[in-house]
Amino acid sequence: MFSGKKSAAGDPPSAYDYAVMLLARREHSVAELRGKMARNDYAQQEISEAVEQLQQAGLQSDERFCEVFVRSRIGRGQGPLKIDAELRQRGVSSALIALALEAADTDWRALAREVLLRKYASPISDARERAKRLRFLASRGFSAEQSYAALAAEDEQ
Repeated sequence: MFSGKKSAAGDPPSAYDYAVMLLARREHSVAELRGKMARNDYAQQEISEAVEQLQQAGLQSDERFCEVFVRSRIGRGQGPLKIDAELRQRGVSSALIALALEAADTDWRALAREVLLRKYASPISDARERAKRLRFLASRGFSAEQSYAALAAEDEQ
């Protein structure tokens, strides 16, 4: 089932080599690596050993993965709720997520306002338009408080 490069003898790479190949492309959480290796029919023992070796060598770190992921998603204009949900889906612990979001030191209200301005250039005309913009910000992962603050800032202009 392996779809990457095979060795000269035609054998699939070891779990460690496969994981290094994955990490060369982008950061992965431990859960993502385990899942990808399991889908490629590596034995659980081999997967565990490979992950442990990667962590000891400093090639895999959930903390680093979290930091990179959070920065990436902030750059895309996503809010903390969506980022949190996506990281949980990738098997990252709640404690690491909270630390990464706090370390990002982002003004979520200002980001929500910026995202809103990028999407909507015209002022709010009625209650339906206000509700539409609130739904948009909610779909981007901003809390109600952050969304209302962004709309209030728009109303002030």
